[in-house]
Amino acid sequence: MIGHLKNVLATFNIECITKNYELSSAAGELPPIECWPELWVVDDHQQAEAEAILKKTLAPLKSVKKSWYCAGCGEEIEGQFSECWKCGRSRGDEVASLDTVVRTFSIRNR
Repeated sequence: MIGHLKNVLATFNIECITKNYELSSAAGELPPIECWPELWVVDDHQQAEAEAILKKTLAPLKSVKKSWYCAGCGEEIEGQFSECWKCGRSRGDEVASLDTVVRTFSIRNR
């Protein structure tokens, strides 16, 4: 994870160094908190920008939190998926609301 976050900051031209990256094998001999990997921003003036970028990077996506209903078959799909498992339709712009799904399938199944 530390390597990934370092790469994320590098894409924004924020130079970082890692510390304790290889120290996890010493946990037990040393206190665990002393062995945690650390990511340090080289330029103190970029600290706030780096924190904002990392906060956004580590924040869960809104789409992951909320499930959606397939406009093709009405199946409820968990938010992290972009395609319907049942009919294969992409999430796209045609995400149906639950009310639309209920009305559509009530009419179809009469």
